[in-house]
Amino acid sequence: MIGESGISEKVLNLVYAKKLAALLEAEGYKVVLTRTTEDGLYDADASNKKAQDMQRRVAVIEAEDPVLTVSIHQNSYPEDSSVKGPQVFYYEQSAEGEKLATAIQDSLNVELEIERPRVQKGNTTYYILKRSVSTTVIVECGFLTNPEEEMLLQEEAYQDQMAQAICDGILTYLLDKNEYN
Repeated sequence: MIGESGISEKVLNLVYAKKLAALLEAEGYKVVLTRTTEDGLYDADASNKKAQDMQRRVAVIEAEDPVLTVSIHQNSYPEDSSVKGPQVFYYEQSAEGEKLATAIQDSLNVELEIERPRVQKGNTTYYILKRSVSTTVIVECGFLTNPEEEMLLQEEAYQDQMAQAICDGILTYLLDKNEYN
């Protein structure tokens, strides 16, 4: 996805992922990024680059066997440019995924003072949610199809707030999980 301003989703995703990784590492957690550059995890001559990229991300997740996985994205809804706000998706059959998604969504809604808060949403079709062995969520930070939000998503102060809110949601989930184990 490319926003109206020309910003690429993959560039923003990496910015947010690196900020989140730094926050979690500062809390003492080991973080593994599936990518550290703008390059995808596919061969240049792959017939279906997106499928190969997703398969390789899932392979990294399997190899690392993480406590949880957070996939960072930017949303789009070309049919209505007024749609905005962060939203977290989880695999519909995953109770832990729903708990993690709820913790992150609540944190995003409160810390970013979202005027029309969204709710976490179950999904059964997103490849990474379906195929991941760990508790996995997709965090859509905002809509590149909303001109105001697209600009906001590029502001460093907002990026820092977003990363902190995601981190706080993860920490809330981990604290709750540890209390009941």
